[in-house]
Amino acid sequence: MAFIAPSRRLRRTPFSDGVEAAGVKAYTVYNHMLLPTMFRSVEEDYHHLKEAVQVWDVAVERQVELRGPDAGRLMQMLTPRDLRGMLPGQCYYVPIVDETGGMLNDPVALKLAEDRWWISIADSDLLYWAKGIAYGYRLDVLVDEPDVSPLAVQGPRAEELMARVFGDAVRDVRFFRFGWFQFEGRDMVIARSGYSKQGGYEIYVEGGDIGMPLWNALMEAGRDLDVHAGCPNLIERIEGGLLSYGNDMTDDNTPHECGLGRFCDTHLAIGCIGRDALLRVAKEGPVQQIRAIDILGDPVPSCDRWWPVWSGKKRVGRVSSAAYSPDFKTNVGIGMVRLSHWDDGDEVQVETPAGMRDAIVREKFWI
Repeated sequence: MAFIAPSRRLRRTPFSDGVEAAGVKAYTVYNHMLLPTMFRSVEEDYHHLKEAVQVWDVAVERQVELRGPDAGRLMQMLTPRDLRGMLPGQCYYVPIVDETGGMLNDPVALKLAEDRWWISIADSDLLYWAKGIAYGYRLDVLVDEPDVSPLAVQGPRAEELMARVFGDAVRDVRFFRFGWFQFEGRDMVIARSGYSKQGGYEIYVEGGDIGMPLWNALMEAGRDLDVHAGCPNLIERIEGGLLSYGNDMTDDNTPHECGLGRFCDTHLAIGCIGRDALLRVAKEGPVQQIRAIDILGDPVPSCDRWWPVWSGKKRVGRVSSAAYSPDFKTNVGIGMVRLSHWDDGDEVQVETPAGMRDAIVREKFWI
C-alpha cells in the first residue's frame, strides 16, 4: 500500500485534527491540500449521508477573492454567465472559460458586495488565470487567496443541526443564497449549497484558528442527530450528476459539452474572454455531451482513467466516473458521448477493467 508523504507543499486544513480523530481512511489531493474521501466505507458513508447529517472538511475549495472597483468587470470576463442581475447575497454556479471557450473551472461565485467577490473553486490553479487577466487588462482589482476554509454540513438533518449552532434564522437562507451569522463573536458567511443532492449548507470560515472550535461545536450539537464526519461521496454525486472538474471535464471541453449551456448567456455576457468562441459553439451545437450511463451487470471498480464507450467497433465516447449504486441496483456512470449515441435509451458498450459491459445512455441522472 502506498501512502501520501506529508510536506509543506501539501497543506493540512483547519479541520484536519477533527478529520483524523474521526477515523478518516482515505484522502485525495485537491488544490494542493488533503481532501478526505472515505471514513467508514464509501457505501456506509453513502447511506449515512442520505439518512442523517455529516460535517465535511471541504477547505480544499479555496477562494479566489476579487476586491476593488473592477471586481465585477473581472468576474464577468471570466464567465459566459450574465452577472448583471446578480445581487449581493447571491451565489451563482459559474462556468469559467479560457479564450477558446474551454472549461477552466466550474466554481460557485459569491457576491459579497459590488466590489468584492469570492470564487469557490474546484481543483485547478484558477488564481493565476484571474491574476493574469487582471494584470493584462490593467484592472483596478486585487486578486488573492484569503484565509477562508469552507466547512459543509450535508444531509436531511443539516438544517436542524445548523439551527442549533447558528440560530433559527439560518433556516431562512434560501437555496444558492447566503447570509452572515456569528459563531463565538466571529462573522461567517453561510450559504445554502453543497456538493450533494441531500440538502445542506456551506460555512465559509474566515481564519483557521476558529476551525476546530466550530467543528467540535457541530459535533457536540448533533450527537442525537447521528452526526458523523463525512466527505463528498462518489456514489451520491454520480447519482445526482454532480460533475468533477479534471475527471468528467477538462479545458478541452466547452460548457455546452458539459451540459452547462443553461449557465451560459453568451450573447449577453459582454466582456467574457471566451465569448466569441462560445458564440460559434452555440450556433453549431456540440458534437458530444455529458450523459448519465447505466452500466449493466455486477459492480464495477471505480474509474481511475477514462473507459472507452463503444458502439460495435466504433468508439463513441468515454466514461469518466462510475460506481455501483446500492439504491438503484446498477452501476451508475458519467460519460461524454457522441451526438450519434446520446439519446435516452441508446445502447452502447463500456470497456471496463472488469471486461466489456452493456450499457444504456440516459438523458437524466438518477436523483
